[in-house]
Amino acid sequence: MTNLGRRGDVSPSVNIEEMEVSRWAIFIAALGLLAERARSSSRELTRLGERSVEIVRARLFARPPRPADFYDEPQSEISAFLSSCRRIFWSLAAFSGLSNLLMLTGSFFMLQVYDRVLPGRSIPTLVALLVLAMVLYLFQSGLDLVRSRISVRIGRYLDERLGLRVFDAVVRLPLKTRGDGDGLQPLRDLDQVRSFLSGGGPTALFDLPWMPIYLGICFLFHFWIGVTALLGALVLVGVTVLTETRTRGPARAFSRLGVARNALAAEGRRNAEVLQAMGMRRQAALRWQDVNSKYLSAHEQASDVASGLGGLSKFFRSFLQSLVLAVGAVLVINQESTAGIIIAGSILTARALAPVEVAIANWKGFVGARQSAHRLDRLLKLLPDEVSPLGLPAPKEALVVEQLYVAPPDSEKLILSDVSFQLKGGEGVGIIGPSGSGKSTLVRALVGVWPRLRGKIKLDNAALEQWSPDALGKHIGYLPQDVELFEGSIAVNIARFDLQATSQGVLDAAQAAGAHDLILSLPDGYATKVGEGGMALSAGQRQRIGLARALYGNPFLVVLDEPTSNVDSEGEEALTEAILNVRRRGGIVAVVAHRPKALEAVDHVLVIGEGRLQSFGPKEEVLNKVLRPAAPLRVVADGQGGGRWIAK
Repeated sequence: MTNLGRRGDVSPSVNIEEMEVSRWAIFIAALGLLAERARSSSRELTRLGERSVEIVRARLFARPPRPADFYDEPQSEISAFLSSCRRIFWSLAAFSGLSNLLMLTGSFFMLQVYDRVLPGRSIPTLVALLVLAMVLYLFQSGLDLVRSRISVRIGRYLDERLGLRVFDAVVRLPLKTRGDGDGLQPLRDLDQVRSFLSGGGPTALFDLPWMPIYLGICFLFHFWIGVTALLGALVLVGVTVLTETRTRGPARAFSRLGVARNALAAEGRRNAEVLQAMGMRRQAALRWQDVNSKYLSAHEQASDVASGLGGLSKFFRSFLQSLVLAVGAVLVINQESTAGIIIAGSILTARALAPVEVAIANWKGFVGARQSAHRLDRLLKLLPDEVSPLGLPAPKEALVVEQLYVAPPDSEKLILSDVSFQLKGGEGVGIIGPSGSGKSTLVRALVGVWPRLRGKIKLDNAALEQWSPDALGKHIGYLPQDVELFEGSIAVNIARFDLQATSQGVLDAAQAAGAHDLILSLPDGYATKVGEGGMALSAGQRQRIGLARALYGNPFLVVLDEPTSNVDSEGEEALTEAILNVRRRGGIVAVVAHRPKALEAVDHVLVIGEGRLQSFGPKEEVLNKVLRPAAPLRVVADGQGGGRWIAK
């Protein structure tokens, strides 16, 4: 039976202090549980953000083709890149919108604290508001993390899409125009644009449209608070426009002088031996110092304008916060507002004007990125991407030159005019003529390095432009006058960096050039590092290894520009044998020569004079026609017993 107790029994007394302690313990335990759940939610949000960024990256960056893409005029490659990022930019705008909405957390938290918590003296309300604010701040941090990672991946996507094109344009540019500078400015421009996209520049631009929304909320707080914030915003926008107009000129001069400064430094490095031997280092340093001083002046001017106007914007923004507080105090005194609106309005005004200050701080980077993008756009339009034509069979019959006219890159002045000749497989031609007559110009045109103004160069009846550069390069071996090797081993240089190269192919090329024993005599043989430009080797060694590179893969057409200029008698013998071997396997050889030894292995001679073909035909016939016999010499004794050579 249940003991209901007896009437008159007194219940035990309740300890009020213990009840209060237990309530506080429960409250603290609940608060700890909420904090633990918040930390767990933060970790989950971080992992979810990472997975989301990687999952949607491919979809956001891949724009499906639209019908207009097939009939509209082609966009510039920079514009096409920005168009392909349209989805990701919309995503960034959405994340920026959510982040900016969550930026209101601090203002409304202060408003509730001053208008609800303090008058009601409610600790539970304060704790609830604090937990809610913490959760909202966590979401805001997650959104900012996703925004920053998306921005970094936009920069990477830019490099993945345009990096190879820009490098290819850097290599092709000297063949198209005689550009000033060190030639690496396009790569620096690409880095500048990527740095801007990966940094805080785009996010600052996406935050700017939210400034009117913040100002509208200020007007909801009170009309005069909104008017004060609006006037401050107009002043800061004026400072931004002034920053743009004042930094445009110095930024352009800064960029132009930076290119010239780097070009002089690279020129001095290339000609270090001449500068040292002839005592020209000081003169070269003074030239560089003159350009560098102008470069520093332009940099200082641009930085002074940006930093000065940035400081002005910071001062005005700080003053504006105090001004908003003063306006709010006046409203509270006149009982037109509450104390919470004073604090909330001050915080919100500062937040409304923060994007303008960030934009001013990033304006120099924005201007630099815009100028870099314009330069890249002009470069890529000048050197459009080459479309690979239909693959052709390897040439094996003839080289035909028809009415060839050639001028240097970016010039209309003709160096060669109306040159025509034909060679069949197994034949070789020696190209001779006085200095400056156009011999090197002819061989540059034969290998497709210099542009043709008119005429045709054909391999087996297929013009050079019908071949892709990669395919044509496999059938051409070229040894220029100034032989430069690339950083790496001798074997890698001979193999032309071919990833499918075999050891036997490298050995065959070296043996065909007669350079096998020479290479084995080096400290590491074929693994010897040649250094930058091949400076670890002598000029003669570079020339013979360059000949081996020209013969790699048994090309059909081998063009050699003064191949004996730096070699000894052993090298000349090796060259003669190499030319004969090319002819024996059915190839064609064109040799520019000043020494008779280089003509021993050819059967035709072509004479160039004053930019025109003077004679072409079998070697003995042409040489007998154009070369005058040497006048016999005799020695005439003088009274001192010495002698001197005079023509008879």
